[in-house]
Amino acid sequence: QVQLVESGGGLVQPGGSLRLSCAASGRFFSINGMGWYRQAPGKQRDLVATITSGGITDYADSVRGRFTISRDNAKNTVYLQMNSLKPEDTAVYYCKADGVRFYSWSTIDHEYWGQGTQVIVST
Repeated sequence: QVQLVESGGGLVQPGGSLRLSCAASGRFFSINGMGWYRQAPGKQRDLVATITSGGITDYADSVRGRFTISRDNAKNTVYLQMNSLKPEDTAVYYCKADGVRFYSWSTIDHEYWGQGTQVIVST
């Protein structure tokens, strides 16, 4: 009922920048929480950044000061601006949505995930 499609990944040199986008589609009333997670080869999936519908943000210590999360509620899209990229940022980045409402009076107890987009930081 909620589809999340990430885009914007690719290959970038250390110190470079990328902007990821995640567009939510489907028949829903609202989405409270949206965020970005990443998973490097052989490692667990970790939180990168989250943002509420009211604009409250949280960042992993490893990306704070370099990455910026934002969202456009009218477009149902969340963004991740990644600056000063490091090789250790290489991972598949996943978009997540929670606190989804299909009606104004009902919040679904389910998390939705996108398919992921690859980010490679290398010379």
